[in-house]
Amino acid sequence: MAYDYDDNNIFARILRGEIPNDTVLETPHTLAFRDIRPLAPSHVLVIPKGRYVTFDDFAENASDDEIADFMRSVAKITRAEGLSTGAGGNGFRAITNAGNDGVQEVPHFHLHILGGRVMGPMVLRHD
Repeated sequence: MAYDYDDNNIFARILRGEIPNDTVLETPHTLAFRDIRPLAPSHVLVIPKGRYVTFDDFAENASDDEIADFMRSVAKITRAEGLSTGAGGNGFRAITNAGNDGVQEVPHFHLHILGGRVMGPMVLRHD
């Protein structure tokens, strides 16, 4: 399956340093920064530095090093934000949206980490 990457999406521009961000963590393969419109007391976006459009694109095409770095970064962030249940936190929600039905707004794979309050139901039921 082909994933068309837009080099002018906002996260690509952030990675190139064209748009500032409030960095939480940066590693060789991952950048994490605070969301400019937070939906929870802690709302961090985690993005790979590679050109991946969606979670499945990343899972299918990223190197083992990129995947491990990304996942370990998520663990470091949840711990540093006081959200990790393994470190005494009350938990968090990790969300990624993919494509039109997933209501993905930026065509660069990103994971939202939200916490610091009860997040409510995961998805509203539509019958």
